[in-house]
Amino acid sequence: MLRHLDIRDMLIIDRLELAFQPGLNVLTGETGAGKSILLDALGFVLGWRGRAELVRSGAEQGEVTAVFELSDDHPAHAILEDAGLPRDDALILRRINTRDGRKTAFVNDRRASGEVLRALSYTLWDLHGQHEDRGLLYPRGHRALLDAFAEAEGALAKTRAAWRAASGARRDLGAAEARLAELQAEEDFLRHAVKELDDLSPELGEDAALDARRR
Repeated sequence: MLRHLDIRDMLIIDRLELAFQPGLNVLTGETGAGKSILLDALGFVLGWRGRAELVRSGAEQGEVTAVFELSDDHPAHAILEDAGLPRDDALILRRINTRDGRKTAFVNDRRASGEVLRALSYTLWDLHGQHEDRGLLYPRGHRALLDAFAEAEGALAKTRAAWRAASGARRDLGAAEARLAELQAEEDFLRHAVKELDDLSPELGEDAALDARRR
């Protein structure tokens, strides 16, 4: 569940902190009070396509932080693992939008893409609007319904395990290739240094002879 929402310099909001409690939380107000801005800010930190106009007038950047409390079996953990991100009981999402439209996202203090945020958002919330149920529009929701109808839980678990193993192997391969490149660069440097020493061909005791020659 959403436990905390922190908004800075977004639209008309200078600084706003909201703490939510277990159970039903209700925010009420007349039209124009800013209720939709809270949804815009929450949607932004969950990967919605943010616009530069979201930044408050006069500010260089806007920032939204959302803290979610996750159970041990929450589906968000699988997404974090697939993305190579650390998992914890609390999920901290932070996203920054600069005035020129550049966006930066963090998941548990690690850089993450908007795609990862959107994947997490499917497991964290569902928006029921006046004219739509947004969750019905998500392809991930369609797949979940189809997989449930096909009773494919076992195949899904095996596929996820294989995907995580393949992702881990790719990360290990990338790290090994990077290390190999470093060693090859070091080898090239050492070979060049040895060649320079061979070309120089120093001899024992030549310091004194060279000094005398220079003088």
